[in-house]
Amino acid sequence: MNNIPIFDGHNDTLVDLILPEHAGQRSFFEESAIGHIDLPRAKKGGLIGGFFAICTPPPESSPERDPFYCFYFNEAGYDSKERRSLGYIYANQFAFSVIDYAHQLEKQSGGKVKIVTNYAELNSCIEHDVLAMMLHIEGAEPIKDDLTDLEKFYQEGIRSLGLVWSRPNAFGQGVPYRYPHSPDIGQGLTTSGKKLVGACNELGIIIDLAHIAEKGFWDVAELSKYPLVVSHAAVHALCPSTRNITDRQIDAVGESGGVIGIWFEPVHIKYRTTSDGKPIEDVSLGEIVKHINYIANRIGVDHVALGSDFDGATMPKELRDAGYLPNLLKALRDSGHDSRAIEKIAYKNWLRVIKETWGI
Repeated sequence: MNNIPIFDGHNDTLVDLILPEHAGQRSFFEESAIGHIDLPRAKKGGLIGGFFAICTPPPESSPERDPFYCFYFNEAGYDSKERRSLGYIYANQFAFSVIDYAHQLEKQSGGKVKIVTNYAELNSCIEHDVLAMMLHIEGAEPIKDDLTDLEKFYQEGIRSLGLVWSRPNAFGQGVPYRYPHSPDIGQGLTTSGKKLVGACNELGIIIDLAHIAEKGFWDVAELSKYPLVVSHAAVHALCPSTRNITDRQIDAVGESGGVIGIWFEPVHIKYRTTSDGKPIEDVSLGEIVKHINYIANRIGVDHVALGSDFDGATMPKELRDAGYLPNLLKALRDSGHDSRAIEKIAYKNWLRVIKETWGI
């Protein structure tokens, strides 16, 4: 399993490294016990690249900076209030600061890391053992609602875009975190959101449907000409969180030729609590495999992949950081998948969808 490369559909490593509250805690180029991805642990785990997300946090003065702000947990599940929208200027400045930081990492890496902007570069990185970093905006708050700066983001390397995080913005509605609950919360895309889908299609920017309210999902399914992508989510039928996707959504991804990245965050894989109602933040690899197998059995192994959410979520003990990724491939093998299927899940499905959207 250590010889099969892995492409990750989603991580928050760049933001985790740049946040003031984490500044100086670790280096991307030295192995650390802090966080989930650095270059040594990526190499150890066979990680060849992935989508490195830029998700704008609330301002430092906001109580929403706390990731568990207004969460309510009990034995039956959890609920949270809808997060407030972010200001465009603040989000825009933050996004460009992270992009600048990513370019600095690339320069400092001595050729070991590359910001990839086309398929040929991605192939070259894989062939020459260079970590491929695809820049992804998670939540389109940094983009002006008239789209006048989208081209600038493209020029700076953005090749993937999540229309929303779990809050509303000028383009659509993100789902608040709730369990058990349907993802059918809130409205669909705004007029600006629909225009953004068209503009991304013209540029060849991948549109990510993680975090989006179900009505928005169906708007994109109707408007976009490219395969549907959900970078990091799981199966609603197995764990009915608003952040997971329904059978009907899964079917739509398959029909479009798209891909779903299964994330590793325990509470969205199998929700359990302690006796005092607190969530148990661990899960077995077998439970993650159940979600992968559910999608593979329903729409085919060509449409399921990995989307860890490293550095953006709590990880299971058996997948505590990128260095432990081969453990998951072994669990897939133990569940009956052959090498051909595991290669598709580990990296080939992502590469196929990237190629179809970006072109050669």
